[in-house]
Amino acid sequence: MTDTLLSARVAGSSATAVRAADVVVIGAGQAGLSAAYHLRRRGFLPATDAAGAALGADPGSAAGTYIVLDAEQGPGGAWRHRWQSLRMATVNGINDLPGIAKPDVDPAEPSSAFLARYFGDYERELALPILRPVTVSAVRREDDDPNGRLAVESSAGVWSARDVINATGTWSRPFWPVYPGQFTFLGRQLHTKDYVAASEFAGQHLVVVGGGISAVQFLDEISKVTTTTWFTRREPVWRDDEFDHRAGHDAVALVEERVRRGLPPQSVVSITGLLWTPPLRAAAARGALERHPMFTAIEPDGVRMADGSFLRADVILWATGFRAALDHLAPLHLRAPGGGIVMDGTQVANEPRVHLIGYGPSSSTIGANRAGRAAVSGIVKRLGPSAAAA
Repeated sequence: MTDTLLSARVAGSSATAVRAADVVVIGAGQAGLSAAYHLRRRGFLPATDAAGAALGADPGSAAGTYIVLDAEQGPGGAWRHRWQSLRMATVNGINDLPGIAKPDVDPAEPSSAFLARYFGDYERELALPILRPVTVSAVRREDDDPNGRLAVESSAGVWSARDVINATGTWSRPFWPVYPGQFTFLGRQLHTKDYVAASEFAGQHLVVVGGGISAVQFLDEISKVTTTTWFTRREPVWRDDEFDHRAGHDAVALVEERVRRGLPPQSVVSITGLLWTPPLRAAAARGALERHPMFTAIEPDGVRMADGSFLRADVILWATGFRAALDHLAPLHLRAPGGGIVMDGTQVANEPRVHLIGYGPSSSTIGANRAGRAAVSGIVKRLGPSAAAA
């Protein structure tokens, strides 16, 4: 089924239509495509449309059904929005999607273009039933039966599902810290989500806030065209070599422990630290990676430094990360007192019909692949053999 035909069916569907699928996957980034691959592999068939015609499957089949709802205009997930200067040579480790390896990579190609093309080819080759652009506004329980169905309310109507795999990622929820005087600043403030290219800042002094990979990549390229100052809450931990498998496993385990306790997840890189690469060593030699403790206030023409001095600034770039995009799950009341969601693997502990993938420990590309497989295995176990072909 082509993207064009699927989109046409969405555009023509009734806002009040209720359609059924055993599994609704929300999001078609790396995690969502992994889930779709494993559903297909386990024998699930594409769900039917509102008129009852199958999306590439026999409506009378006894196998389980699934559909993927994606808010993007096309394939690629959040990669569609990455800044153009983020090339495949500098992107931070992209694993293959399950079943189909990436094609040959041109290191100079923008990651947004390469990965949108790879994801699109993947969707077409596997004939995955992806409806887009479809925005999910809410997921609710249809009744009080803990084994009952969930209503997935979307811009393409309502889907009644036995299980939901949420793979909405974080890109749509940028995190903006709040500092005194922030709204008095007369210059420009932008987030990672808004960044396009270093050239737009030529001749301006730029403040970069954040201690992660994006922040240091911005400092590297922007410091080549103008002056910059770097601020973080904590001194970053730098590594000289790639961390070994055990160190990576331990970092993921720490994030898993947080989500098991119902605490908001941390990024894996906040635990593993930052890797010295040749471009970043060159940036450090230029003085671009001289870190300052966080400023105490923002003033109309700059920021007040921790030592009381004043730094003039034209732009503040907040490379302060993202939060999980889960507002549509609010009707399910999944959050624990600690502010996070108590997880049992990919499954929400107090709502076994919902799996979160690309969340917490599975936010890396390799983690997303594994989480997609684990979620589908859990669903097959929960629904029983009648839900999917062997």
